[in-house]
Amino acid sequence: MEEQAKCEEKKIGVIETWLRKHRLLFQGATRHPLILSIRDGSINIASFKSWLAQDYLFVRAFVPFVASVLIKAWKESDESGDMEVILGGVASLEDELSWFKRESSKWGISLSEVVPQQANKKYCGLLESLMSPDVEYTVAITAFWVIEAVYQESFAHCIGEGSKTPQELKETCERWGNEAFAKYCQSLQNIANRRLQNASDEELKKAEVMFLNVLEYEVDFWNMSRGNV
Repeated sequence: MEEQAKCEEKKIGVIETWLRKHRLLFQGATRHPLILSIRDGSINIASFKSWLAQDYLFVRAFVPFVASVLIKAWKESDESGDMEVILGGVASLEDELSWFKRESSKWGISLSEVVPQQANKKYCGLLESLMSPDVEYTVAITAFWVIEAVYQESFAHCIGEGSKTPQELKETCERWGNEAFAKYCQSLQNIANRRLQNASDEELKKAEVMFLNVLEYEVDFWNMSRGNV
């Protein structure tokens, strides 16, 4: 059975294998009730504002994490193109932080007064742990991919056919749901898949655990925004 699983993994890729194996957890992160409420237009704006404020703090912690992935790529990658993809991610984060500031101002949120909630603190702590030199590039790039992929899948659903997303939230959804961001996530997935394909069994186990951890933290983050934690 184990040999059969490994053959299947080699044929379709490690990530696709995980997405099938952990389909319910991935759906829980990308089709969360908060996302579904945006899509059907029933979103409580207080929940959206809570998400916006907390996610600004998260992105500030995300910047050094992505920079650390870039350093790991420089040291450990077997493909020079990895650095260009990751560098593009680093560069886009300045614009993302500026967008959060503008959007928060529009909604009357004073970012200097926002206090990180427990779920946010835990997630930022996970990012910080991934910055350790002891964490392999394969594990870090897997985490980077899944963090971005959850947002892409979630917000693309909010602007998909049949959606009733409120007009004032469409810009937010298009920011992460657009085709260019989908292509960027695919580039990260390709890097992660390549690394995982050649990883040791120990690295594979660590990366899969990280994949699951990120999905759980994403669900907690959505829950926090709805006031459920």
